[in-house]
Amino acid sequence: MMQLTPVMFLVVCPLVFLAGLVDAIGGGGGLISLPAYLIAGVPIHMAIATNKLSSACGTTLATFRFIRAKMVSLRLAVPTVLAAMIGSACGAKISLTVDEAAMKYILFVVLPVTAFIVLNRKLFPADEESDELVLNRRVYVISSLAALVIGFYDGFYGPGTGTFLIIALTVFAKLPMKRANGQSKVINWTTNVTSLAVFLLDGQVIFLLGLAAALSNMAGAWIGASLVMTKGSKIVRPSILLVLVLLFLKILGVY
Repeated sequence: MMQLTPVMFLVVCPLVFLAGLVDAIGGGGGLISLPAYLIAGVPIHMAIATNKLSSACGTTLATFRFIRAKMVSLRLAVPTVLAAMIGSACGAKISLTVDEAAMKYILFVVLPVTAFIVLNRKLFPADEESDELVLNRRVYVISSLAALVIGFYDGFYGPGTGTFLIIALTVFAKLPMKRANGQSKVINWTTNVTSLAVFLLDGQVIFLLGLAAALSNMAGAWIGASLVMTKGSKIVRPSILLVLVLLFLKILGVY
């Protein structure tokens, strides 16, 4: 079992709080929360696994909110959830077979690309007034494939999953933005919980640190929600870029 230190909590909790705040304002919190664990010195597989614990708490609340608002189609949720379970389970299992050194090299490629996509708001179609959902074979096939592929990515690594799902569901499956947001939350919740179960069985989750981070994340999300109506969006890009720079310096052994 990994030995926890007060410094780990002092590094992880504030950064994961910031991740929750940023995610509520403009998305991309995963680009802060996962690096937070790595900056604190948590081994990469444990970092991914423990990040799933705090992420699962956040997506559970968000998914419940969208279901209550009737923005989730249960008919579409069934095949996408099944696909997401398969994809995320496979991704998590393969992640555990990749050694830590190789995962660090993957970081150098995946993190900048993910940050570019998440921060590039031009990729998102303009929101539509109508939220009517038209289900046909094309919607089912594309949505399920998106859940499978992006679910694999979330199980293997994770940051940017919610953004990728929304882009896939709006651009390719042609779902209205509000509906795509709701369906993506159900899929993302599934990928988080499924991959968390795989990591739990492998003993990779640090419970105490993960639960403390989960509370910090939800507190940040609560405050971030109130900043949406002000100028809070100005903190999203610099916050993400700062944490990514710190992570790269950590990987390079600068500190």
